[in-house]
Amino acid sequence: MSAPFRQPVSSDRPDRLGWLVLTQTPGLGREAQRRLLAALGAPEAVLSASEAVWRQVAGPAAAQALSAPRAAAHEQALRTLDWLDAQPTTRHLLALGDPGYPAALLHTADPPLLLYALGHSGRLQAPCVAIVGSRHATAQGLDLARDFARALAQAGVCVVSGLALGIDGAAHEGALAAGGATVAVVGTGLDRVYPARHKALAHRISEQGLLLSEFPLGAPPRAEHFPSRNRIIAGLSLGTLVVEAALRSGSLITARLAGEMGREVWAIPGSVLSAQARGCHQLIRDGAALVETPEELLDALRGLQGGVLPHPTLSAPAEPTGGAPGAAATEDALLAAMGHDPLTLDTLVARTGWPVDQLQARLLTLELDGEIARLPGGLLQRRGRG
Repeated sequence: MSAPFRQPVSSDRPDRLGWLVLTQTPGLGREAQRRLLAALGAPEAVLSASEAVWRQVAGPAAAQALSAPRAAAHEQALRTLDWLDAQPTTRHLLALGDPGYPAALLHTADPPLLLYALGHSGRLQAPCVAIVGSRHATAQGLDLARDFARALAQAGVCVVSGLALGIDGAAHEGALAAGGATVAVVGTGLDRVYPARHKALAHRISEQGLLLSEFPLGAPPRAEHFPSRNRIIAGLSLGTLVVEAALRSGSLITARLAGEMGREVWAIPGSVLSAQARGCHQLIRDGAALVETPEELLDALRGLQGGVLPHPTLSAPAEPTGGAPGAAATEDALLAAMGHDPLTLDTLVARTGWPVDQLQARLLTLELDGEIARLPGGLLQRRGRG
């Protein structure tokens, strides 16, 4: 992997117009932009240089692109500035070299030169983990994505995903349900939502987390945008968890990119009869770490972070009082902590942090209500969706 790119000249208040015009110049690719910025130091210097300099630094195609009239790029940049200024507390530009630019991306070979952000840009400063997987996920896969995302969010980890149908959406939902942080990296401009059925989810993410894109306003969901988006998902994160994936899956691209960046890759195993498990099994054969529970993933993260992540715990339940207010919410939280796989009482105590006597009382209520079952060997398991 090539050395991380460093913007040689940075500013606390980068010239937004210059950044927008440069990055939206038709025919000027990222690599050419990167070379020009490295040589000349700032967008304004690039845009005002001579054709001979452009040609010498970035080649004839870049010189031709920059020599063309810039009226359309300038007009688009002004429209973007109007969009940003309409809601300056939630709409942001993050240029390479800006203090708010995510540090994790600086340690990748191809960091975006400019990011568009909608929501709480401070979410990018938390430790992040990507959760990705199939758009055609099974019900069990969706539950696993929610459970892992919820546990990460409770531990103060920001969940990163791509807003796609299936595992991505479930991961965002799990983090939001825990009151935690989530970042959705999208393959369109931030004035569009793709897929359309995630419009309400995107709105919730913008209010509690962050929507992030390197594509300008108005950019449609083109096929070539999504591998580019995937490199940002991987680059933002300490590691990538693949929940379910077929053998030909965009999630495997994200996992491969994470590995190439020197980041961790984890995969959840599944049934040998499930096509949606084969991608995960291939990742495990290729060296990804196998994880079965959120606690295993959190333990791995503590190792990466020097043990600083707290164990996720639920608030201790109030003493049972029949129909006391909040009892249903407490039991819902307990069911969420259980997940859908069999587990021991000791494991559940570790996940929730509740005293054993109070936990047993709640479990008895759930058992009588038909929500959980006791299995041979002292195991517990949810009967259905709680």
